[in-house]
Amino acid sequence: MPESTDSDWKKKIILFLASQTLSLFGSSLVQYAISWYITLTTQSGVMLTIAIICGFLPTFFLSPFAGVWADRYNRKMLIILADAAIALMTLMIAIIFLLGYKEIWLLLAVSAVRAMGTAVQAPAVSALIPQMVPEDKLTQVNATNSSIQSLIMLVSPMLSGVLLTFAPMESIFFIDVATAAVAITALLFFLHVPIHAKAQQNQKTGYFNDLKEGYQYIKNHDFLLTIFIFCAAYFFLVAPAAFLTPLQVARSFGSDVWRLTAIEVAFSGGMMVGGIVIAAWGGFKNKIHTIALASFISGLGTLALGMVPIFWVYLAIMAVIGIVMPAFNTPFIVLLQQKVEGDFLGRVFGVLTMISSVMMPMGMLVFGPVADMVRIEWLLIGTGALMMVVSILMRFNKVLIEAGKPT
Repeated sequence: MPESTDSDWKKKIILFLASQTLSLFGSSLVQYAISWYITLTTQSGVMLTIAIICGFLPTFFLSPFAGVWADRYNRKMLIILADAAIALMTLMIAIIFLLGYKEIWLLLAVSAVRAMGTAVQAPAVSALIPQMVPEDKLTQVNATNSSIQSLIMLVSPMLSGVLLTFAPMESIFFIDVATAAVAITALLFFLHVPIHAKAQQNQKTGYFNDLKEGYQYIKNHDFLLTIFIFCAAYFFLVAPAAFLTPLQVARSFGSDVWRLTAIEVAFSGGMMVGGIVIAAWGGFKNKIHTIALASFISGLGTLALGMVPIFWVYLAIMAVIGIVMPAFNTPFIVLLQQKVEGDFLGRVFGVLTMISSVMMPMGMLVFGPVADMVRIEWLLIGTGALMMVVSILMRFNKVLIEAGKPT
């Protein structure tokens, strides 16, 4: 049960998710604009790899400490401070662009600062939700949040494509600043969540001791150690499908902005539908069965992306991959929220953020330069097949199957 068991938990979670959705909307506009600007300007796998590393590497280095902060301090205030720092940096870059300086390295700098903000936000958000939501409602709330975010990600690439075509880059930056300001105001003045127990105590140990305790906690729980290993493999293999498909489309189907918009719309639309399905269905009784099936289908879809020559079929496959993503993400997050003790949630989610932020760039360090030497289609076929193998191994892992059983 969450620490806040008031009858108004629904009002609190609606306000919280609404503020995060608004913040995500502005962030998505910037994210797509930066990625497409670099893709269309350079059409280089190496440059795209550099941009992705700038967007993930700071998260890797900061996530372990951010997880400790999420357990030691007020999680709501951490989210507010991270949002404010990102908005301030974005405003500075917007002004610089307005003055006529539009170098790619500035976009890389924005990506790096946004990555640091994400490192602080991600574990704090995931750890704060169980404080507001009853345990038996976590799947429904997380799945609903996934659908809402997917809706925003369905709209934002279309709007980002329009803005990038007809308006200067800085206009997107200013929109992000405005949405962040509204989100911060909502959290600061209208959302009241009791501070969790550990944050109310006098902290008698240092950061590194708390960090060590977090890693020891994971090490002593076979389920966490095992699922994080599978998670690392998945994030490494998914890198080409996640980052190289825009470049593949530009090379194989045409470098029109509408095509890049279409693949994002197909994926996000699929995710929105998938979130609704998992919210209504809840998945199999054993959450690992749901996660493994979703992983297998996404691997099969990735393999198919490397084989289809028709763009409309390509979009349909991208939509299917989007549909199964909430069936992977939602049970995974809920499983951690249910199995991990409240005082360790921040650190466990910090490690999860660290894994995702290092394994995907590592994948791009391998696959990005190779994409300039071989066809991206071959990379998708190979990684898709390996993702299917990983999902089969996950499905028959005894430790994970036992942990995935209903509580």
